[in-house]
Amino acid sequence: MTVVLHEVHKRYRAGAGAVVALDGVTVHFGQATFTAVMGPSGSGKSTLLHCAAGLEPVTSGSVTVAGTALDGLAETALTKLRRDRVGFVFQEFNLVSSLTAAQNVSLPLRLAGRRAEPSAVQAALTEVGLADRAGHRPRELSGGQQQRVAIARALFTSPSVVFADEPTGALDSQTSHQVLELMRRLVDAHGRTVVMVTHDPVAAAVADRVLLLVDGRVTDEIIGADATTVADRMTALERRC
Repeated sequence: MTVVLHEVHKRYRAGAGAVVALDGVTVHFGQATFTAVMGPSGSGKSTLLHCAAGLEPVTSGSVTVAGTALDGLAETALTKLRRDRVGFVFQEFNLVSSLTAAQNVSLPLRLAGRRAEPSAVQAALTEVGLADRAGHRPRELSGGQQQRVAIARALFTSPSVVFADEPTGALDSQTSHQVLELMRRLVDAHGRTVVMVTHDPVAAAVADRVLLLVDGRVTDEIIGADATTVADRMTALERRC
């Protein structure tokens, strides 16, 4: 398994009390699989993603990424693991506005003090269909093109797993379809593991399975469902909440 969460709890302080964001979550994400995570607002979706990616520490339980247990890792080691083994794609793209597409793609290596081969950068942009946009800055790119640059950047260090938080949330339906096709190809053609938080049943249906969260707990799992089935299960879930 590329990512394993075992009995993960996550609590946040809230005044004199605490908010339970994850409540004993145990879940595995296998190699070359695509999982969508859905649930009502406040169900713990993004917290699950952040804990699995090592962006936030868990309150209790364990997280293993690419065979490395995150618990007890020094911050330097955790940063290196995230840089080398984990890719991130977010709704707001998180590109550096002053850098070109090529410079944004190579940024993870530059931050690590390593040189990025121009041919490798160009190959990454070619993979996402932006070979002719290497010198363009984010303001000169459409939203879909910016998201594809973000995906190329996430993949540039050949990570074991890519975490995506609402990657199509800021895109129109046609552009969303193109981005989802690209993420599907990461799994099928390149053997990546993709874990995606989404509220969109159409996006979720591109995945191999859908995990449904309620109140920080995994309450259901759907395998190979179409968008209508996912939407119906989400509607039923929300009615029970």
